[in-house]
Amino acid sequence: MKRIIQILCLCSLISIGKVCLGQNEQAEAQTATQINIDTSQTYQKIEGWGSSLCWWAAQVGTWKDAKVDSIVDLITSPDKLNMNIFRYNIGGGDDPSHLGGHMVKGKGKRAEMEGFKNSVDAPYNWDADKGQRILVLKIKAKRPDAIFEAFSNSPPYWMTFSGCSGGNIDPLQDNLKPEFYGAFCDYLLDVCKHYKEQYGIEFKTLEPFNEATSNYWNYLGSQEGCHFTPETQMKIIRILAPKLKASGLKTVISASDETNIASCIKVLKAYQSAGDILEKVGQLNTHTYSGNNSERTEAYRLTKSIGKPFWQSETGPGGKSKTSFGSNLGLAQKLFDDMRYMKPQAWLDWQLMEETNDVWCLMRCNFNSQEHKIVKNFYVRMQITRFFKQGYSIIETDNDEVLAAINPDKTELVVAVINKSEQAKSLNLQLKASVSYKKNVITYRTSQSENCTNVDIYKPLEHDIIYSAPAQSLTTFVIPLRN
Repeated sequence: MKRIIQILCLCSLISIGKVCLGQNEQAEAQTATQINIDTSQTYQKIEGWGSSLCWWAAQVGTWKDAKVDSIVDLITSPDKLNMNIFRYNIGGGDDPSHLGGHMVKGKGKRAEMEGFKNSVDAPYNWDADKGQRILVLKIKAKRPDAIFEAFSNSPPYWMTFSGCSGGNIDPLQDNLKPEFYGAFCDYLLDVCKHYKEQYGIEFKTLEPFNEATSNYWNYLGSQEGCHFTPETQMKIIRILAPKLKASGLKTVISASDETNIASCIKVLKAYQSAGDILEKVGQLNTHTYSGNNSERTEAYRLTKSIGKPFWQSETGPGGKSKTSFGSNLGLAQKLFDDMRYMKPQAWLDWQLMEETNDVWCLMRCNFNSQEHKIVKNFYVRMQITRFFKQGYSIIETDNDEVLAAINPDKTELVVAVINKSEQAKSLNLQLKASVSYKKNVITYRTSQSENCTNVDIYKPLEHDIIYSAPAQSLTTFVIPLRN
């Protein structure tokens, strides 16, 4: 009898403990910031994640073969960065007398891109730019589903007013001579055709401009660059489009890779007003080096009305964070804002490898010694690109620090939470009542002390996840859903 009473008392204590635990969780849920996640409201389908290949690929591609393979694996493997979109830079090539000069002093040897044609009458040198070519071929072998875009920073120097692929003497003046408009289009197309015929790589898109309306590109500047007014851009597109159609390539024109969202809106409106340009463009591109969420919303409405695929094709860190990791999280916030407000199908970094810092790259390296080191930004990016997979659709959340997506058959939900502040934040991730999840939620976190580490820290309720996001952290939940 005494034994029975003991068992009954123990069961009673366990029951009381469960009630108290449930009450504590309910209390915590009530005090936490509520974040609504609506799986029924879907937006853009993710085409992919990726990066420009210039300038790092031209250097890294010449490293020892095994080292190149290991880097390609880090970039493309589904359990690592899972990147599938890469932008190949068709170098213009500078005046040979400038080599070792202004670009090396500005951005380093890596910025001196090799061109394929040294004069009007010169034959093509298809041995040029070996390093970048090797990277492209290795990426394609590793990821047969890889998507490539070809883009130009500047025409060859001999086509320009200044005789320099860094830009014009006046950076607000076009640098491509009008008599070379057609030759410039032919130059870009010949490179695209060569890659298709020689290597079986067909570029999805061809972008003839790069931040073309900005004032960055000047004679003896730090990298290749060329100013094109919106009017000149449209002249080029009118010449390029029929040539591209006649080439037999499936490649389409993308434009116009402006440096910020405001410039993108301005140029796209000019294209619209012209009446005949957007029908010749297959994809819309912009960079987001600057911009606010009102501009992102306007860009979304404009691109949606145009009805073309839309990429955030290049960006990098902004702001003045006191730490490298703070800057990394700031760039992740920009990714959140771009995907939530502007809604591109793809989001790309500017550079994956860099020598002199751990902010403008995901791997820091020494191009000469062929050494590289994964930096914190690698894990910050992996928190998104590894789990927000190609084909998933972005879904509605009501908080700027939360990004969510769902897979095509609606059996997996991924939710990322960023906390840039110096204090922990208590959150209640609340799913709509019609959606419930299985209890085996998997959680990954990058913080000052963690690198996309699997952690078991969430508190599940019926339709909620109660979570205290540590200061300076990025957390991703992989949530299996019940059908």
